[in-house]
Amino acid sequence: MRKLGLIGGMSWLSTRTYYEHINRIVQAKAGPTASAPMVIESLDFSSLVRLSSDADWDRAAGVLAEAAKRLETAGAEALVIGANSMHKVYQQVSAAVGVPVLHIAECVGERMAAKGVKRAALIGTRNVMVEGFYRRRLVARDIELLPPDMDSIATLDRIIYDELMLGKASRQSERELKTMMVNLQQKGAQAVVLGCTELEMIVDVDANVLPIYDSTRIHAEAAAAWVLGSGS
Repeated sequence: MRKLGLIGGMSWLSTRTYYEHINRIVQAKAGPTASAPMVIESLDFSSLVRLSSDADWDRAAGVLAEAAKRLETAGAEALVIGANSMHKVYQQVSAAVGVPVLHIAECVGERMAAKGVKRAALIGTRNVMVEGFYRRRLVARDIELLPPDMDSIATLDRIIYDELMLGKASRQSERELKTMMVNLQQKGAQAVVLGCTELEMIVDVDANVLPIYDSTRIHAEAAAAWVLGSGS
């Protein structure tokens, strides 16, 4: 098996989910005592949360690029960034190392295209929903994305930052997400992308009114496939 590097801590809850998903797949494929060779750089998210200015994002790019370098030095042969929003600085991180960095939106887009999805909704934090760094990776797969709804953005930011990243998963938030899914279906979405690594805490990925493409699960599956030698 090949050694994977994970840039985590954004939040630590989703990093735990990555670790569990990857190792469950490796165990299922490689044997009951197998586990994934991994190195993890768990960052302090308090200095990286709710970034807004260009200076903030430049600083974040530097923090993640340095983390990537440390993982490469520690023997990682490929890297994953365990956060959707931080893929805004993917290019800077990728350029800082000589090993591949598996892009979360590319993994999601590839899966959706293989399933024939043509019209979908993307939900997550504000920058993932509004900015082009994530959306264009899906659009490039000939997937039409519904325009982001500003009320939904405010609701999702509140739930993600004030609850999920603190380890809280309230029934009220579950109900709000269910209502959101129904509304998206009524607007013509064929599927929904969970573009936040914590949203799986309150969305039943396997039983919903629409097919759910959970970015965390899909990214982790791609990472596990790479570890096992079956991914590029």
